[in-house]
Amino acid sequence: MRIASWNVGSMTGRSLELSEVLHRRRINICCIQETKWKGSKSRNIGYNYKLIYHGTRAQNGVGIVVDKHFQDRVVEVNRVSERLMSIKLALDDQPCMNIISAYAPQSGTPSWEKEAFWDEIGNLLQSLPNCEPKFIGGDLNGHVGEKTTTYQKIHGNFGYGKINQEGESILQMALSHDLAIVNIFFTKPAENLITYKSGGVCTQVDYILTDRKN
Repeated sequence: MRIASWNVGSMTGRSLELSEVLHRRRINICCIQETKWKGSKSRNIGYNYKLIYHGTRAQNGVGIVVDKHFQDRVVEVNRVSERLMSIKLALDDQPCMNIISAYAPQSGTPSWEKEAFWDEIGNLLQSLPNCEPKFIGGDLNGHVGEKTTTYQKIHGNFGYGKINQEGESILQMALSHDLAIVNIFFTKPAENLITYKSGGVCTQVDYILTDRKN
């Protein structure tokens, strides 16, 4: 199973582009953020991919794209908010698997909105049985830093840049729920760590997390 995460900026007019990229890269499941679509629906987007999405305004919005092999295995959809949703997949001879798409508030957002998001994701994780694997794909809008001595169990010390306050929130959440930040557990060139560039500023704000035992 190949799992990805992508902040698409907007889904308007981009369904075919998204499905083409996922097909070319052989992605089975993709968590997407900033869809900017209102509604709680699902639709086919091409190449036998189905997008399950949720949004309440023409901004923010999250979704999860599932390929033909897993569409019939979706047994539960939990649309928590315009920044958070999950699906549960029934798999053969093993526990159900939970896929979570998350879009954290940007820096500069009021503190109450940030706190509400982290409360929502904490409550969602606590509601899931311990025996069921969890994967979070998200634009978490925080910098967890290149290295750490405090969070070594969940931080692989192959990150990018310097930690900030939002990154501290990510690490605290991961530590509380025993989740590892998968994409900083492996050596990569800097250009493969950077997930956002703007005005010469490069950052890593998109992450995939899963149970540390895995």
